[in-house]
Amino acid sequence: MAADTSKRSNLVDVTYQALHQNLSGHLEGTTLEQLSDIIKPRVDQLRNISEPFGRPTDASKKRVDSGSVTLADGVVLRVEEADKEVVFTISKKLGIDEVQALVLLRSFLYNEGLPEGVNTDSASMADELVEAITPFYYSERLHILRTLIPLFRAEENASDPVYEIASELLPKIIPDAGAFASSVLAEYLQKTHAAVPEPSQDNTRQAAVWAKQNAKEQLVMLEVLFWTMWSYATCNGPLVAKIYETAYETHLGSQQHNSTFLLDEESAQILQDCAALWILITVEVLELERVAGLGVEISANSTDKDIYWASPESLKRIHQAVISQGNSNFACTYVAWTFVLSRISHTALELKEIPNSYIAFFDSLIPKDGGGYTKDGIRAFEVMAKIGLSPDAGLFRLLLTLLTTSPLFVTSVAWRTGSSVTDPNAVAYRSVLKGLLVAIVQLVPVELIPDFDGLLEVWVALFGRSEPQAVAGICRQFWEADWHEGITRRAIVDVARSRFPVQVKPVIRLLRSLTATGFLETDPLSTADHVQPTAEVVEERQLCTRAVFDFFDQLPSYTQVIRVGSTSGAHALYEKLPERYGSSSAAPGPSYTNLRPLRLPGGSILPAKSLGQLLSSDGGDLIVVSWQHKHSGWKVLLELLTDYVNRRRMHSGAGGGYKDVSFGHRNANQPLALNLEDVGVEMDCNGGESIIIDALDLIRSVVQDNQDLAQQLLLSMESGDPVVSHTMTEAQPPDLVQLTTAILEEALTRSAGQHHTAPRTHLITSAISVLTALLAVPNYSNRVWLYIRSTSSLFGSERNIGIASTVLAAERLTGHYTMTLALLHLVDALFSEASASVLLVTQQNARLQQVKEEVLMRAARFIHSEIWVEHMGWKYAQLGDRFEIGRRVSTFYMEVFKHSSPALKEAPFAKLSHAIADALLFKATTSTVNPLVASLVTGGSVMSMLYASRRYGDARRLVYLLESHLALTRVLLTYKQKSPGSSKICLLEQALCSRVGGGGSFEGGSSRADPVDALAAYVRERSMGDVVPVTAMQVLFALCSSLSTSEGSASTIIGHLSDPEATVSTMVRIVQHPYDDALLRNAVWNFITLAVDKEPALARLFVTGRFRAPSVKGKERAEDPGAPSKTISALSVACDMLESWSELWELNPKLLASLLRFLDVVWQHGHEHKASLDPIREDEKLFDHLAGIIAEELGPTPDCDTDSYVVTDGLLHSDHHDAVSTYSYRSALKSHAAHILAADIRMHLQAQEGNASQACKKKPRSYTAIEAILRSEDQITELIPEASSSAYRPDLHDEFIERLKRHYPTLSLEQLQAQEPIVEREYGDDFAFTMSLIRLRLNPYAADDEVQVEETVRQLHAINMNLSLAHVQTTLAESWQYLLLQVVPYLRGDVTIRTQLLSLADSLSADIASEKRSGEMMSNIHSARLSLLLSLLEIAWFSTSDKKEEVGRFLALVKNSRGIITNGAQPPAKSILGQVPVPFHRPLLQVLYFCARHSRSLVRRPKTLTAEHRLAVAGLLDAALVFVIDGLRITFDRARLQLDLDVDQDMELLVAVFEQCTRQDLNPSPTLWLTRCQETDVVRASLQLFSSMDLVGLSDVALLRARKQPLYTPHVLTFHMALASIPLAAERLAGEGLLAAYIENAISAAIRDGNIDVTIPELPGEESPAHRAYCSMLAIIAGVSTALGRHGQFFESDVCGLLQFYSEQIHRGLSWTIDDPLSLSHLEEIEQVVNLFGAIAQGTAASTNEAVKRVTRFFTSDALLLLQQLNYALTHPNHLSSLFEPITAEERIRFEADGGASVKMQSEAVDPMRRPFLARLVHRLYRLSGTLLSALIDISGAETVLLGEPEDWQVSQALIVPHSKVVLGEPASLGTLLELGNCSLDILRLLVDRPPTQALTPGTSTEKALDVRDTVAATRRNLEASLLYAVTQLATWLSKPEFEAPAEEGDGDEMLVESAAGEAASSLKERRAARKASMSLAERLRRGMTGEMAADLQGLLGKARPVIAKSAVVLGEKDVDLTQVLAYFVQERISVPA
Repeated sequence: MAADTSKRSNLVDVTYQALHQNLSGHLEGTTLEQLSDIIKPRVDQLRNISEPFGRPTDASKKRVDSGSVTLADGVVLRVEEADKEVVFTISKKLGIDEVQALVLLRSFLYNEGLPEGVNTDSASMADELVEAITPFYYSERLHILRTLIPLFRAEENASDPVYEIASELLPKIIPDAGAFASSVLAEYLQKTHAAVPEPSQDNTRQAAVWAKQNAKEQLVMLEVLFWTMWSYATCNGPLVAKIYETAYETHLGSQQHNSTFLLDEESAQILQDCAALWILITVEVLELERVAGLGVEISANSTDKDIYWASPESLKRIHQAVISQGNSNFACTYVAWTFVLSRISHTALELKEIPNSYIAFFDSLIPKDGGGYTKDGIRAFEVMAKIGLSPDAGLFRLLLTLLTTSPLFVTSVAWRTGSSVTDPNAVAYRSVLKGLLVAIVQLVPVELIPDFDGLLEVWVALFGRSEPQAVAGICRQFWEADWHEGITRRAIVDVARSRFPVQVKPVIRLLRSLTATGFLETDPLSTADHVQPTAEVVEERQLCTRAVFDFFDQLPSYTQVIRVGSTSGAHALYEKLPERYGSSSAAPGPSYTNLRPLRLPGGSILPAKSLGQLLSSDGGDLIVVSWQHKHSGWKVLLELLTDYVNRRRMHSGAGGGYKDVSFGHRNANQPLALNLEDVGVEMDCNGGESIIIDALDLIRSVVQDNQDLAQQLLLSMESGDPVVSHTMTEAQPPDLVQLTTAILEEALTRSAGQHHTAPRTHLITSAISVLTALLAVPNYSNRVWLYIRSTSSLFGSERNIGIASTVLAAERLTGHYTMTLALLHLVDALFSEASASVLLVTQQNARLQQVKEEVLMRAARFIHSEIWVEHMGWKYAQLGDRFEIGRRVSTFYMEVFKHSSPALKEAPFAKLSHAIADALLFKATTSTVNPLVASLVTGGSVMSMLYASRRYGDARRLVYLLESHLALTRVLLTYKQKSPGSSKICLLEQALCSRVGGGGSFEGGSSRADPVDALAAYVRERSMGDVVPVTAMQVLFALCSSLSTSEGSASTIIGHLSDPEATVSTMVRIVQHPYDDALLRNAVWNFITLAVDKEPALARLFVTGRFRAPSVKGKERAEDPGAPSKTISALSVACDMLESWSELWELNPKLLASLLRFLDVVWQHGHEHKASLDPIREDEKLFDHLAGIIAEELGPTPDCDTDSYVVTDGLLHSDHHDAVSTYSYRSALKSHAAHILAADIRMHLQAQEGNASQACKKKPRSYTAIEAILRSEDQITELIPEASSSAYRPDLHDEFIERLKRHYPTLSLEQLQAQEPIVEREYGDDFAFTMSLIRLRLNPYAADDEVQVEETVRQLHAINMNLSLAHVQTTLAESWQYLLLQVVPYLRGDVTIRTQLLSLADSLSADIASEKRSGEMMSNIHSARLSLLLSLLEIAWFSTSDKKEEVGRFLALVKNSRGIITNGAQPPAKSILGQVPVPFHRPLLQVLYFCARHSRSLVRRPKTLTAEHRLAVAGLLDAALVFVIDGLRITFDRARLQLDLDVDQDMELLVAVFEQCTRQDLNPSPTLWLTRCQETDVVRASLQLFSSMDLVGLSDVALLRARKQPLYTPHVLTFHMALASIPLAAERLAGEGLLAAYIENAISAAIRDGNIDVTIPELPGEESPAHRAYCSMLAIIAGVSTALGRHGQFFESDVCGLLQFYSEQIHRGLSWTIDDPLSLSHLEEIEQVVNLFGAIAQGTAASTNEAVKRVTRFFTSDALLLLQQLNYALTHPNHLSSLFEPITAEERIRFEADGGASVKMQSEAVDPMRRPFLARLVHRLYRLSGTLLSALIDISGAETVLLGEPEDWQVSQALIVPHSKVVLGEPASLGTLLELGNCSLDILRLLVDRPPTQALTPGTSTEKALDVRDTVAATRRNLEASLLYAVTQLATWLSKPEFEAPAEEGDGDEMLVESAAGEAASSLKERRAARKASMSLAERLRRGMTGEMAADLQGLLGKARPVIAKSAVVLGEKDVDLTQVLAYFVQERISVPA
């Protein structure tokens, strides 16, 4: 079945039931405009009450047949063929219009869904659908009529929300009210006679259903008639007469044609409700209030012709109808009409002439005499009044029955019976009966009413036995209007007062009913409804209680029973006065006087000779006299309580806890005291217990929630003389608290001792309730606390469970839990009072606070152990009591958590909150968790059962229970995440993630249900109200969040859903549906977002939409079953909703923010949902919308100062709340939009990783959508400042703290922190700190200084709003920072963009530098803004061609950066010290790095910087180095204490900035910063850290493997390297003990033993950290040696000592041979060793130090051997390649990329096209060889050889044997040097013709690309060093006076290569000895050396000269041609002429 509509129709989507709920005040997000649009198309249907759905017509049938139907609202519905059959069947079976049948079908399917039993494929589907839709149709028929009722109500009340709608539309619906009422009557009458339709006559069940529906429609029609006549229609004569005739004709609706079908309980109740409504209508239309007030007009030409008495004929008809029935059910109507007749008769008698039209009517009513009507004789109304008020008529019985059993007046009965009454207990109903009662007391004097007790009961029931909101209005009307109208209306109170205190109960019951408090919990009619009273109800109640107090406090009379004997005789106390003295017209009858003063009960003194009036005398011994004596009734009540306590004490024997209630001797001089018995107070058989109960109930009704009045009442009781019953004059008389507690304790004791009698439930409950009420009275609450602290009766003690436990246990036998509920109310009141007064008490009386905490602990222990863990298994007469008990306990727990969260450090009642947390979370047992979880699990099935059995009252209480339990569960789970035990799963979580008994499904299900499933079911259950679905969703959110933080928890939400797809579908539809509750939609979005973030499986279901939307089930029934399934996912819904983002931006930014936050999280997990996101990412529209949001203007930041308050959604808010909230959510929108775009760009870049050029060329759609904005100077210069702005005002916080310290020193801001997660809070005036809590805490101070309290609250409002703004603005800055970082590849390098961004960076940095605000929050803002600044610089990046404008902007940034460092409000040193909650020094350090590095670039450029610029740079360097050096010292010290990643990161950044700022090209003078280093001793600190820290990282192997390097080590060594590269700093480093630290550290022992390997087993695939550190240490020592040069004579000795210490490792490194594997790390080690010896040799070449000489000898021997190996490796690159062993994965990849190509010639080793990795390796070997030769040159004194005389040469350094052999096992020979030179020459010859910048190898992550210039430089250096060393060694060798033959004869021209292993050392010695014998040395030298070796050298020099000349061009530098010098030297000094 499908209907393709371009627009949804409200006629389909919105049912009449929903419309009625909206009109009744449950708008749920529907605006009044929408509501009006919903009603307007329905006007005709609402007007047609007889056939609202019409009748079948041919025209409608044709419209449906056409396949396209246009509805009344203009929406077109397309009707498929499959639909038509169903529509026509519905129309035929239900007899309704075809179009209406279509709408009904669509509405049913959309709102209800298709029942499971309907088979869509069967032929009977249409009939099945009709049967399924019939209940929905019946419900709609009822609600069409009910829709009129709220319109009638609203039309008369201008304050009603829908008043304007009613005023506009009601006249259109009902243009003629009288005609409408007549039509309702006619339709009603027709329905009473209607027969069952023919199709249902043969089906008894269908007939019964139809008959019941017919009866329900009659009931609703009567309700409509009542409200029509209430204020809309006039009560004209014909209409009223017709109403009366109909009522009497149908016997108040009891005469039904279908009565045989109306025999069940529900039907009987409907007929009873109809009768009750008829009674109300017949009384209502008589307008008794108008008759009593204005009277009636009898005139032939009446001024008001629209009133029934203007029509004599109608009066006759009404009268005839009234007297036609004598049934007692008509008693109310009868008496009401009697009152009207009395007024009409009085008016007629006062007329001079009766109009002719009335004569016939009056003739039957008023007796006549000869001249006309007479007042004498009995008039008809008098006879009727006598009949109507006689006990036999049953008037008061009927009224009492209505008031106590009818759903029209008793809400609990309406709930219990599932009444069809639309508005149970409406105020209008009571108002009608109140008018009747007033008419009765005006008709007949109260004293003459036969059944005064019946009248009293009715009065009490009418005014006092209902909810406050139902009775407050009529009580107020009584005190304000009726009380002053005349004595007749107040007569009932006066009569009761005149009998007081002889009869106590009547007056106190009347007064209690008139307090507007409503019923008490002991009343069986009580509903325990927890709706908070409105402000209007509170005001009315206070007015009424004030009136009651004032009246009872000033009673004018005191009634007493007197014995006749005391009026005569010598001891007479009283005397009867003669009538001439005592009688008067005002006081007829005998009078009496007292002969002596009397002290009456209550303590008042009756003066002698007072006058009293005789009230009654039975002729016996007693008379009743009412004294004219003013006194307080409250004192009499105190007397009654005191007397009761005395009597109970005497009855129970000696003892008792109250010594002041005692007896003593009376003073004879005092007036005669009369006790209660003396004055004749009537007591019941229980010793006045019922009187005590009523007295306590009156007291608590007056004092409840009214502190001022309570204090006055207590003052009235305690002032004046003490009561008579207090006889111990030397003691203070007992106050109300003492008496109440005495009564309570006695009642508990008596109940506990009488096992076979029922406990004194009412008395105990009343006493507990009085104590509860007194807790709210400041001056008396302390007494209650002290009493409870002093007794163990209530809550027991640690050793004693208390009497109350035994008494409460007795309730379990009856199943009624009145006392238990009262006790729970007391506990709740105790905590509320303690929490409200905690500030004052803690400040003034710390001991009392301890008492309160002790009492609360005992109370909590009692209700937890005695009630909470057991109450689920108790017997219950009403299941609702179980729900109420559970609700009150869980509410108590929740309130404790809200007011005193255990998450706070210094919260009040911390012990209590921790105890509850332990009981329910950390130390929970099954019995403590089960009541919570079981109730949640079984709630669904129990609710279904209650609805099925029509127990709506219990169902309502179940809803309250679920609301409380869900709220508690949420609070517990939220707290658990903040607790220290958050990582462990608790029992509550386990219980929520396990199946328990009971069904959680609303549709039934298995006996064991999953709590998570039950919670999900609540979310979609609308019968639970609005709160349960939202709270259930929040519980699921908290559970999901908590499980995600629990270690080892395998539980997931999706794992506990019986049908995850259905649940997800429901949630998606909730967020999709525009009319769903806004709070629920936001809660569901929050959960979906969290699930996507934390639960991958559930996330996939939400994102992918891998479930089918059912074709004919659920709310999308318009789809064709044969059509392809439509996938609906949260992602698709979000994207669709984003289409209308501009509307949501204006109307509901909060919802849009939730939606975007979901998308944000989805994109953050984009790699998980790539398949779903890819199609969306290809659509430009989504990103265009996001870009549009980013570009949308926010407007100015709203003000946060509260000027006034407004009521929004029923809550009091600041006048700026809406503006701040809207601004905040819109800022959040922009933040999420920017973050989503950034995440998408990042996804694109990650997908193209490894192909950067392609990533930049192919721009993602997300970037193209934002590109125009980023490149637009106007937009970017608006958006970046918008993102960087911050409205945060720390002064608000500071002022508030100061105010607290000054006025409320015991209140801390931390106590007010909101505990909900930030994502669940609402931006605005209740964001960060709980406003309700501060109002509660400051309430005790309001009485003394309300202005101060209000100002404090206003300040906190401002702080909340300001923090809302600050939070979202900071988030916006962070999102922009993230976005800018992602667009770096697309914008970096753009000159235009760079200029703009530098300008923005200048502006932003200036703002940051000028920041004056401080505080914790400010550090977060500061960090975000610095990060944003850094992201701008990331795009701007470094440039080698800055324009003047760019240089200016950069220098401005430099100045501002200095200002940031020196900012006093946000000092970066505090950030490094960890003294701010959000550190900001890292982005600052990166900014400084950028500034320093780019400054170095600018400094090197000529004429770029001016002197002013250089000063700015110098200023930054000075400030930065001071900051960095201080930071380094702090960081080094922290690093010594702990291993911490943050410290490591800080150290890395600090060292990097230090290194840049200390470079001599930028900072040529190190004096200043070296001084700072000395002051902070940072160098020594670094060395101490180095000596003590774990250099390798083996203390945490897991961390080492994750990071690939140890903590701290690389950075400390980098710091040392930076110092070592600067001479003065190197000197400082050496002086602070560098060498000592390098000798004594974690790896020194391994170095000493030569055990430093290039790898370690703990870190496979990586270089050993120890090896890396060792190489760095060598480099640093070399650097220091180089820096010190020849001036480090002291250092050179220490270095030599270190080298001896390192000798084993050094020897191991230098001993590498071509048979050993080679790695880059090993090569690095060799290089550093050689560099070190080179530095030493350079600085100590002429040193005479023996240690130096030993070291150089040691090095020389190893070096010559190593040189031999290097020569072989360089000349055999293939062999070299086979030796290489990669260590890291990167090395392996690069090495394997070379492939297997072999190298035939040495020159091919550097060919980039063949083997680039080998080329780089060969380059490093050349460089090593050159360094090695340079060191040997320095050691050998080659410079001296070249420049000096032979006698100055160091002949001992002639180490190179002058022969041509190259033997690997031996040290290098002259042949080795020649071969190395030739090899180098070949390489140079290959390279010198290439471009200098040609890359030979590509760059890597750690090395730049190797170009021709680099290789030429290394190779040339090697060549020159080889030549120089060879020449000087040969010359030195020749200068030796005696030397051995260097080589064999005849082999001078041979180049032999022999393996070191091929010839043993012994054979070599033998051959040399033989040769020595055969030839003289001189001859061999001349022939060999001077001839051949010199020639070879000369030849090599000759070949090298042109190549070196060319290389100078490649290197771009002019240098001395060393080859020419050497050639000349050889020629002059070595070559011998032939």
